[in-house]
Amino acid sequence: MSEKSQIQLIKEYFLKRPNKEISHPEVVDFVTAQYKKLTKKVFRDPDRAIRSLHQQGFLVKVKTGVYLYDPTLVTSKSAENFSEKQRKLILERDNYKCAVCGKGKAEGMELHIDHIKPRDKGGKATLENGQVLCSQHNFLKKNLNQTESGKKMFINLYNLAKSAGDKKLLDFTKQILKTYDKFDINGHIDWDE
Repeated sequence: MSEKSQIQLIKEYFLKRPNKEISHPEVVDFVTAQYKKLTKKVFRDPDRAIRSLHQQGFLVKVKTGVYLYDPTLVTSKSAENFSEKQRKLILERDNYKCAVCGKGKAEGMELHIDHIKPRDKGGKATLENGQVLCSQHNFLKKNLNQTESGKKMFINLYNLAKSAGDKKLLDFTKQILKTYDKFDINGHIDWDE
C-alpha cells in the first residue's frame, strides 16, 4: 500500500462520517490498525497525512486535534483562489496597505491578498473575505483565523507589557484576553495571567 493509499484510507474514514467532529486519536487508532491489518506494515506518520488533507482543504480543523469532513466545503482549489480582477479590487479598496501594520507599496513592502477566513476552513474567494497583508504578516498569520492570530498577538503584547512593567498596556491586554475567555473564543490557546 503506497503513501497515496494511506491518505486514501484516512479519506475513506472521513467520507463514511460526514459532518462529524472526530478527534485526532480516534482517526489515528483506526487507520493505523486498518493499515496494519491490510499490509502487515506500520503506518509511520498518520499525523502528517491528516495535516496534509487539512491543508488541501479536504478536512476542516474544528479545533486542536479535532477534524471534520464537510462535503459542502470540499471544492476545487481554483475556485478558492482570488481572480486577478478580485486581487486588483482588494488592493485598491485597501489602499495597497497591510491590514495589520498599515505599510504598503510606498514603504517597499511585498503585498499579498489573504483569505480572512482561510481556504481550508471554508473561506471563499470573495471580496468580503479578502484583505491585503504584507508578506511578513501573511506568513505570521499562517493558517490561523483572525481571532486566533489576534489572540496570539494580544498574548505577546501582554507578556511584553508585563516584562516592561507597563501597567496601562498590561491592563488593556488583560481585558482583551479576558473577553476572549468570556465568550469562549479560541479557548485552545492558553495564556497565563
